Amino acid sequence: MKDINKVILVGRLGADPVQKETKNGLAVASFSVATSRKGREDGVIQTQWHKIVAWGKQAEACATYLKKGHLVYVEGSMRSRKYEAKDGTARLAFEIHVDDVSFIGGRGVRPSRSAGPVGQGEAAVDEGEALAASG
Repeated sequence: MKDINKVILVGRLGADPVQKETKNGLAVASFSVATSRKGREDGVIQTQWHKIVAWGKQAEACATYLKKGHLVYVEGSMRSRKYEAKDGTARLAFEIHVDDVSFIGGRGVRPSRSAGPVGQGEAAVDEGEALAASG
């Protein structure tokens, strides 16, 4: 059987996307998406925050069209990376790297089609370079 690493989210942006470039000039955008659900036992709404990373043309489209509060569909894969916190402790971060993103809508933005899948060359960018670019 083939291994699968697939994440699908529909949620709202917590802040405007931040776009940077890698040393090689590839655009990378990061943003957070909130998803909410009712708790099973107490019925209280629980919100989960997800860090999203987009590359290349998708990063540029996300930075141009997405704004805080907009509803977005994100499809991608979960990745983890280790980093050192300011206090020197080792930390582990989990991110969803975008394969497909659709802008569902939001204040002043009309729904649009997907920005398209990430190209194969974009997926091969060095993760250390991505870490530096995404801050």
